[in-house]
Amino acid sequence: MAHSINKDLCVGCGACASTCPMDAIAPDGDKYAVNADACVDCGACESGCPMEAIK
Repeated sequence: MAHSINKDLCVGCGACASTCPMDAIAPDGDKYAVNADACVDCGACESGCPMEAIK
């Protein structure tokens, strides 16, 4: 199952996108979103998020 970003916790810093080796995270308005079709569930984004908004 792909990771997801909690929009209530996301501050739109982009740290998750810069850590994703699959380029599966992109801006979605002023926040970020995971493209579930591209996500390989590696967890790099989760450890890269300073707000702990990714699960």
